[in-house]
Amino acid sequence: MIPSPQLSIVVPTFNERGNVAELVARLRRILVDSNWEVIFVDDNSPDGTSAQVREIAALDMRVRCLRRVGRRGLAGACIEGMMASSAPIVAVMDADLQHDEAVLPAMLKAIGEGADVVVGTRYSEGGGTGTGLSAYRKGGSRLATTLARTMLGVTISDPMSGFFMLRREIVEAAAPRLSEQGFKILLDILASTVNAPKIVELPYTFRERHSGQSKLDSLVVIEYLGLLLSKAVGDWLSVRFLLFVMVGASGLLVHLLTLRLGLRASGLGFGAAQGVATFAAMTWNFFANNQLTYRDRRLSGMAAVRGLLVFYAVCSIGAFANVGVAGWLYQGHSSWWLAGTAGALMGAVFNYAANSALTWRRA
Repeated sequence: MIPSPQLSIVVPTFNERGNVAELVARLRRILVDSNWEVIFVDDNSPDGTSAQVREIAALDMRVRCLRRVGRRGLAGACIEGMMASSAPIVAVMDADLQHDEAVLPAMLKAIGEGADVVVGTRYSEGGGTGTGLSAYRKGGSRLATTLARTMLGVTISDPMSGFFMLRREIVEAAAPRLSEQGFKILLDILASTVNAPKIVELPYTFRERHSGQSKLDSLVVIEYLGLLLSKAVGDWLSVRFLLFVMVGASGLLVHLLTLRLGLRASGLGFGAAQGVATFAAMTWNFFANNQLTYRDRRLSGMAAVRGLLVFYAVCSIGAFANVGVAGWLYQGHSSWWLAGTAGALMGAVFNYAANSALTWRRA
């Protein structure tokens, strides 16, 4: 009987074909004394990453591939990979070789000595960012760390780290409260754990990417703020709903700007200008949500055209719900601001629920 692995290394991938073979080779060298497996969770990479993993897996039973179709996102990939493992200890690291695999044995030893979570840190003595981070990203990482400490009370030096190891039971307990969106899965796990785990930090130097391109973009900042807010209110509001509301707030600004231009520059009557502004705001909201809120279900081509039409229809119904609830409360002698706020919330909740189910439904 082949014994089950004691350590599963989860590696989320998207267009990382050029890094897979080298990463596996390095794991073989450094984990020679351990019973391990590596699970590549691939978001249906167009460059053939999953095919490359399967080629290696055909010759090495320790290599596994979990291919996801119709959904994307680093956090979701990490969660699925950890849930697919049967090992009592799981680690997460990137495929781009910026994380130092030589630290894995020390992480495993720390778990064996009683740690619940071991974090590879760039910011304690002995660690560093090397040339792997630009000055811009270094500043952003430091700011994100400060926000995490201030808003969530996370005390470790590098809560933004994507390189960590933990007991699988920690993930199992936190899983119902974890968000599938964003890039900062470690922070989410720590903020979602009821009983404070014993955490050990081990320094490492962040290296340059071996091959391919970084998946980080400016939208990650907004997703991160959404995660902080969601955790700050005890997960009462999901990250996706908060992002949907943020986009809606930006849509209000688009609406008002378009209305002003319609009245001043185009000489339209108020009714016509209001109609144009409404469609401008809805169009803005659709594309902004498609890029940010539902980036893991992003629509393109004719699917985006159909999605836009469905979005128009859903939001039109949501507008009626908004007005109906607000009018009912106002006639019941509620204050204008309370009635207006309740109507807006009703419309937002309806639009979010309906669009999640219809416009950006899971494939």
